[in-house]
Amino acid sequence: MVTIGELASYAGVTVRAVRHYHAKGLLPEPERDHSGYRRYDAAAVVELVKIRALAEAGVPLARVRELIRAGEEEFAAAVADIDRRLRAEIRQRQRHRERIARLASGDSLALSPEVAGLLDRLRALGVDERLVGLERDGWILLAAHAPGRAAEWAARKHKQLADPELIGFYRALGRALDRSGDDPELVELADRLAVHLTRMTGGPGEDDAGVEPPLARLLDALASGTAPPARRLIELLRARGWTTWAKVERGGPAPDGQR
Repeated sequence: MVTIGELASYAGVTVRAVRHYHAKGLLPEPERDHSGYRRYDAAAVVELVKIRALAEAGVPLARVRELIRAGEEEFAAAVADIDRRLRAEIRQRQRHRERIARLASGDSLALSPEVAGLLDRLRALGVDERLVGLERDGWILLAAHAPGRAAEWAARKHKQLADPELIGFYRALGRALDRSGDDPELVELADRLAVHLTRMTGGPGEDDAGVEPPLARLLDALASGTAPPARRLIELLRARGWTTWAKVERGGPAPDGQR
């Protein structure tokens, strides 16, 4: 007969683990002897070794008792079931690791790899980091609104970035972020963007990628709040007949002489 400390030592576990298995009902707890100590026999050592082996193999404690008492076929079936569950858990954890790795870049928070790649491309093209941040937040809104279309919109934007005119506009807008709302350069930017929008949509009356008006207004509000010159730029675009710069849609003929 051995004490709880000796039992734990023989089985290669801690005394705390033995007590935990007692509490879970996996290992019978013997009566105390006349000295007040619990004494364990050889069968308890064997039982504890089996419990430890199953637990270390990843078997949930809730199923350990079942497996210890199972017949050969039942044991094999139970182990196969546990193995399937473990493999599914491993796959899920691997997906979590992949998402954590993407999140480490910052841009991948709530964004797909396609959109994160788009932001990296803007940086590589020399676009001001403040504009990249504005793009990122806008894409978060777009992806939350229509997650099934984010990849489509990102592919369209990748194609648009092949246009040197658009890249030039981005760079000029980045320089204008530190200017006041009445700076003449914003008027030039509005003219350039209006021309680009006309080319991009194929002409007045053509709808854009399907951004609904409430979302377009939200995107414009985001731009206005983040980059003050954008508010003036939106006003200038409306004066040229464009309802917004987030939803590429012609609002009607531009008022004469309005700039």
